[in-house]
Amino acid sequence: MSGRVGDLSAKQADALTQFRERIGDILPELPAQHDHYLLRWLRARSFNVPKAEAMIRKHVVFRRNMKADTIISDWTPPEVIRRFVSGGMCGHDKEGSPVWYDLVGPLDPKGLLMSASKQDFVRTKLRNMEMLQRECHQQSQKLGVNVEAVTLIYDCEGLGFKHMWKPAIETYGEILTMFEENYPEGLKRVFLIKAPKLFPVAYKLIKHFLCEETRRKLVVLGSNWQEVLRKHVDAEQLPAAYGGTRTDPDGDPRCRSMINYGGTVPRSYYIQNAVKVQYDSTASVARGAVLQLDYHVGAPGSLLRWQFASDGADIGFGVFRRTAPGGQQKPTAMLEVVPSQRYNAHLVPEDSGITCPEPGVYVLCFDNSYSVLQSKRLSYTVEVLPPSP
Repeated sequence: MSGRVGDLSAKQADALTQFRERIGDILPELPAQHDHYLLRWLRARSFNVPKAEAMIRKHVVFRRNMKADTIISDWTPPEVIRRFVSGGMCGHDKEGSPVWYDLVGPLDPKGLLMSASKQDFVRTKLRNMEMLQRECHQQSQKLGVNVEAVTLIYDCEGLGFKHMWKPAIETYGEILTMFEENYPEGLKRVFLIKAPKLFPVAYKLIKHFLCEETRRKLVVLGSNWQEVLRKHVDAEQLPAAYGGTRTDPDGDPRCRSMINYGGTVPRSYYIQNAVKVQYDSTASVARGAVLQLDYHVGAPGSLLRWQFASDGADIGFGVFRRTAPGGQQKPTAMLEVVPSQRYNAHLVPEDSGITCPEPGVYVLCFDNSYSVLQSKRLSYTVEVLPPSP
């Protein structure tokens, strides 16, 4: 049995019933509540109900933290991302699924990461996924069948060593992990085209971020890639540059109105060259250590704001609230307010903040526990602003 609606074994059907009952309290927060959607989470965990429940509950927290429900309407990526991150959605495959194109060659990883924060890239990919999920929903209504996954065409032409720059690989890895953990069964198939000899090296760097099911969906095409694509995507839906007949209204065979072709980021976008931040404090975070900074918030609605930069390498950062009085607590013993992530603050200074929902002691944790060789020099400014009258 495939584990899909209409093709469930008795055991799978029972698991679906249990799953729906166990997550009844969070169903209203999910983007969909129908069986097709819930079965995606069960298939991702081989119909192990407790594991699927843990996965989807973590996803709900992720959606709240990232404001996923409103990210399409309320957040716009920085200009440098909009202009120079290649890719886009163009057309649908023969089963109605949206087709997304990722183009590696035109990407300028170093220029992009010198011009925008890693978190902006993660938010951009999240926004793209929410748009694709919305497109799947619209296609389901239009065609009268369930459309839940995306066909991805991954154009590897121009892949080079610049794309294997360590901060770029780490950022791409975080994005892949986000995708795997929050959009199970979101990919129908991935066609890799124009793969150069360097491709196996690049794939080795990122394959451990992919689950086994995703790896099975990767199809590396040879010189007949255009012919294979036309078997899955009708010619009128496939850009002429990729073997179809589709063009922009002006006749552009690359369909640039839908697919961004990126390019080298001008140095005028580089933040480090344009912004000189003066920080209030500095500290050293030893290798394998965590630095905790406590800030007392006296009134709900207060703004806790931070700016920081690290020297030489990235730094982990998260915000927690103490749940008990006394000395230091491990992050796992505190209430997580901003999930801990690694920030490329050595490339792009971080500047952000939160509105505190309730008073208490908020702890900013700078995490260098993953580094066994290198201590980090940290420059930072933190302020607590009272709520507006």
